[in-house]
Formats: sequence, structure tokens, C-alpha cells
Amino acid sequence: MTGPTREFAAGSVLRGRGVSPGQVAARVVHLAPPLPEPDPDTVVAEADRDSEVSAIEWAAVAVADQLRSRTAQATGETKAILDASRLLASDPELVSEATALVRSKGRSAARAVWETAVVHEKALAALGGRMAERIADIRDVRDRIIAEILEVDMPGVPERDEPFVLVAPDLAPADTALLAGGACVALVTAQGGPTSHTAIIARSLGLPAVVGLDDAEAIPAGVMVLVDGDRGTVEVEPAESVIALARASATAVDFDGVGVLAGGQRIPLLANVGGAADAVSAASARAEGVGLFRTEFCFLDRVDAPSIDEQVAAYRGVLAAFRERKVVVRTLDAGSDKPLPFANAESEDNPALGVRGLRIARRRPQLLDDQLAALARAAAEEAAQVEVMAPMVATVDEAAGFAERCRAAGLDRVGIMIETPSAALLAAELFEVVDFVSLGTNDLAQYTMAADRLLSDLGDLNDPWQPAVLRLIGIVGDAGSAAGKPVGVCGEAGGDPELAPVLVGLGVTSLSMAPRSLGRVAARLSAVSPAACRRAAAAAIAAPTAAAARAAAAAALADSVD
Repeated sequence: MTGPTREFAAGSVLRGRGVSPGQVAARVVHLAPPLPEPDPDTVVAEADRDSEVSAIEWAAVAVADQLRSRTAQATGETKAILDASRLLASDPELVSEATALVRSKGRSAARAVWETAVVHEKALAALGGRMAERIADIRDVRDRIIAEILEVDMPGVPERDEPFVLVAPDLAPADTALLAGGACVALVTAQGGPTSHTAIIARSLGLPAVVGLDDAEAIPAGVMVLVDGDRGTVEVEPAESVIALARASATAVDFDGVGVLAGGQRIPLLANVGGAADAVSAASARAEGVGLFRTEFCFLDRVDAPSIDEQVAAYRGVLAAFRERKVVVRTLDAGSDKPLPFANAESEDNPALGVRGLRIARRRPQLLDDQLAALARAAAEEAAQVEVMAPMVATVDEAAGFAERCRAAGLDRVGIMIETPSAALLAAELFEVVDFVSLGTNDLAQYTMAADRLLSDLGDLNDPWQPAVLRLIGIVGDAGSAAGKPVGVCGEAGGDPELAPVLVGLGVTSLSMAPRSLGRVAARLSAVSPAACRRAAAAAIAAPTAAAARAAAAAALADSVD
């Protein structure tokens, strides 16, 4: 529900966490509030309980059908997330628990669904961390079923003809997906983190987004705001000159398909994708290849592991879009914020430090072997240049074991993600057993700074400009240069046009990003020389703070004359 509004002085700048880049100015519209809690004191007579049970069952089917329809219209990661909500609405446990409350205690249909959802919310809240983010999904499905039972309109995203900035406590996946093609031009939420559903879908839709903004709900409806998804700020009632600059900077920059520095050195610019639809879009944006294929999005809507044949079909859809070009495939990165019932334990005390990524193979080795077999078949049936990498690697033994399994499956180009400080510090030794590495800057920042990347309170620590993070990247870059092997970046930092020259100066040889960022990154790199990049990198890693690193790099690039 929208909180109390208050007056903000013109030009006030509110700070949250930028999770989807871009700048846009428009007037604020608040998310419609959720449905009121159904009356807990109503007791349904025995004779009427069968009809209440039927109401729950039919409403759940109707909601699942609605979400299935929306899923059919969605693509990529949005499709996977919506399908997960559809499965939740179809969950027989949720329906059976609610109907049991009707039969045993005489709860009304609406009240029974409400109480069942509360139980599930508490269970997720107790798990904490990324699992707690799914509470928004539970509440969304709860409200949809109750609205269907009561035959009332579903709260959520309002319809407007004029462009608007949507402000909300948080957004459910189905709400966020409804924004595609509408008048919403940016998102601001009080909750959420960079890997929340809101962030993922906002990035896929190209909507600037700021999350974790404590004062979000206090911004009055109708006021003009400037949302900066790069810096994580919301400026209230900005000056017209500021709005004009933002609109000028928001102009799309086309990518001609070649990433290059001033002077001619090639820096391939690749795309991050989650499935075949994303790959087609990335190819249309002229990405030079795929630097990160997140295969877990082919698994998210499953309660059991997909067969090898099913995986082959999913992988071929991505490979087909990049004939004769590089596609770097990350093996299953389940766990932490993306738990899968067939891969992960029901709960872990600290899932971010638990059995995730490559570590799943310790418990379920067949999952990895099946995936590698499917990838090898898909690669043989398509003409893309397939490279495979493992997430969450911490030791040389893990990397060597993974490389051995890949090559036994017929996959020759093998790499790993550098996401842990230990992997960065062991980069020289890791290059002895793998062909390439790719830096996952989101997790590398999280683990280096010991700061949960979903906590908005710690957003300043989860910043790739932190000198400690940049110095680790530099260690990896030096090791790659000495070994003569590629060093990529596929985390969010790869799509930051201001950070790109610094990463290149630290030894990064390719950058992978959301397709819409390709043009801006290419334009920035084409204006700087290799020597300027090295000077900017040296200035940044010598700085004591993230803010100082940004400033030092900008000054070094501004002063460069080669």
C-alpha cells in the first residue's frame, strides 16, 4: 500500500540502487494497492462449504490460465519468471491447504487462500536472503486468486496513456511483465535487489529502474521525477535543463557489430542471453556473439530435471542464432537466488555461500554430465563456436575436474567464471587448466565486499568501482595476458560505458552485456586508445574509494591525448 507522501524540495536527489540503466523523466504513478485482508471472523455453514471449495479450485485454474496466456506472449527471462508464477498458481499443495481450511474450520474461500499464503510467506521469510524475494510472488498469486473468487478487479499496474514512472513497494513478476509495450517508462521500488524479478524483467524490457529506495512511496503521485538507472538516483522536480540533457543522453545508440578501440584494437562486444528468444534479439542488435548463456532459465519452470533431448532443443535455439560465432555457455547456476527442486536442498543456512553453481555436481553429478552431453550434441548439430564455463569455482582442483568432464563429453573449449576472490587470486594457476575465464562482477563484488548484493542498505559496497574489486580484476587480467588467454566480463559491469575503458585497461579482452547496452559501450570504447585505458585503470585501482575511483578514471580519460 502506498505510504504517506511528503513534500520534497525541487531538485532533491533520492538514492537507491540502480539495477537497469538509462535516464528518463516522467510523472509518478503509484502501483494500485493490494486487496484488503478478508474477514477472519466469517464462518461458512457446513452446507455451503462445497461451493467455497469449488470457488478456490476454479479460481486457481482461471489464474493459471491467465498467467499461461501472458507467458505465451513473453520471451526470454520474462517468460521463465512468469511460468514460475503460473506453476505456483497451479500448485496442488496451495489449493489443498486452502480447501482444507474451508472444510475443517469453515473459512471463506477468500480467507482460506489468504491464510494459506501467509503460511508460505512465513516459511520463505524464515529462509531469508534470496528465498525471501519470492514472498512477492506468493502475494501476487494470492491476490489474483482472491480477486477471481470475489469477482473484483485485480490490483496492480494502472493503465495510462501518458508516459509515467511506476513507484511501488515492490513488483510481482506478472505486474512487471505487464509493462511491456505500455506507457510506463521507468520503475522505482522501495524493496528489491539487482537479481530480483523486478530487476531482471526491467533490464529485459529496457526500462530504467532504481530499487531499494527507502523514500519511494513518499514521492507524491503526479510529480515529475528523473530516474537514473545507472547511478541509482531519483531527482524530484528536476530543472528543465536537466530533463533536456537526460532526454538527449537517452537517445538510442546503434551498434555496427564491431567493438574496437581508437587505433584499431578489437574488443569483442557480446550479449548476455537466457534462451532462444533472447538470442534472436541479441543477434538482431548485432552482438558479436554470446558471452553468457544462462542455461538455468531453461530449467526454472521445472519440478524435475529436463531430459537430454529437451536440453538439446533448448540449447540449439540459442546456438542457431549465432552461426559461426562464439557462444559461451554457463552450466547450471542453480542455488542461492535460483533454487531448483531437483538440484538444491529445501533450505540452507546461507545459500549464497552454499551448494550452488558447480558445487551442485558434488551432490548431483548426473545433472552436470547430462547437461554436458546435451551441450555437446547441440554443438555438433549447429555451427556456433561453443565454449563452456562453470560458475562458482573456488579452487584449481574444481576447475581441472570440470575441464576433464567437459573434454570427456566432447567439448574442447573450457573455461570458468571468476566470481570468488580465491579464483581471482589463483588466476595464474587456473589458466594452466582452462582455456579462458569470464568475470562475474556481480558475485565477485558480493563476495569480495562480504555484502549481500540483494540488500539495498549495502548497495554502496556492491559496486564494481570498489578498488578492492578492481584490483582483483587486475590480477586476473595480468594472469590472462601472461598466459595469452582470453579474459571476459559478463557481469553487469560489462554494460557500463564509463567502466568499460577501465576494464580493458585492466586486461579484459571482451565484454558481454544486455543487447541494448552494446551501442553505448561501443561508442565509448571507440573514443579511447589502449594507452588511455591503461592510464584510467591505473588511476582507478590506486584510488581509496569507489567514488574516488570513478573520478580518477574520468579525469585520466579526459586528460588523455595520444
